[in-house]
Amino acid sequence: EQESLKRTFSSIASDVGLTEGAIRFIFHDYLPRLERRMKSNVAPRWIGIDEITLVGKSRCVVTNIEKQTIVELLPDRKKKAVTKYLMNIKDRAQIELVAMDMWQPYREAVQTALPNAIIVVDKFHVVRMANAALDAVRKNVREGLTPAQRRKLMHDRFILLKRKKELATHELLIMGAWLGQFPPLKAAYQLKEEFYGIWETAKNSKDAQKRYQEWETSLPADIVWAFKDLTTAIRNWESEVFAYFDHRVTNAYTESLNNITRLIYRLGRGYSFEAIRAKVLFNGGLHLEQRPRYSLRARAMRETSQAMSMVNLLQ
Repeated sequence: EQESLKRTFSSIASDVGLTEGAIRFIFHDYLPRLERRMKSNVAPRWIGIDEITLVGKSRCVVTNIEKQTIVELLPDRKKKAVTKYLMNIKDRAQIELVAMDMWQPYREAVQTALPNAIIVVDKFHVVRMANAALDAVRKNVREGLTPAQRRKLMHDRFILLKRKKELATHELLIMGAWLGQFPPLKAAYQLKEEFYGIWETAKNSKDAQKRYQEWETSLPADIVWAFKDLTTAIRNWESEVFAYFDHRVTNAYTESLNNITRLIYRLGRGYSFEAIRAKVLFNGGLHLEQRPRYSLRARAMRETSQAMSMVNLLQ
């Protein structure tokens, strides 16, 4: 039973001399007992909400981002399902912050079930839109180049999307050559860097809003189109976006947990959603008085090691 939470059914079947179907039966017989023994947690102070695609469908992931623990993996991410789950959380009034991306059903669900909680849009979902705008300008510039130049600029896109402070000397030279030839690309790159700078150095939400307004006003007319998705998103999610500067939480833990969940899904070919959910929720020591805590680096290393061992076993 315990091994079925940690390993693939086929590898256990091979070890103990049973069929894979028998291991699945043991696993599914074990789950109701795990659910009954799992105590209802006190509501976290800070939760993260994100989504992951499993078995051909988008699912909602809920985590305790303060304590870095998995809380729940919901069957779907629709507003109705998320609202129902949040409404049923014990002592939900204790939830102070909710980190999420810019998905309207999540916002509406939180506003309905947790009216006093502060929604914070994950900053990584915001700043990467500046990179997307820069890449749109790069693609536009690329259209007017020779085939050889196009190939070169395509390969150099990763240099342009890096932060300037992270570039090596030879990368600075390559980037400088491109920016010197194409003023729109240079302007877009500078705007991207300035936008990131707001998220790195603004002191609070008021300071960030002021600096953002100055940044938006400075957008050149010939490339303002490339930043339209970014400016529109901030306009529609202004309070939630700038809440980050007063409550500096992110969904980084939830995103990392999603990577672990994807690995479990890939290893267990043919797993049902219920099986994946159980392996994520109940794995990690089986301290059933609380949800398992995942140390991101250590957990990822263990999962990768297990994956390689399974590959070697299959070979």
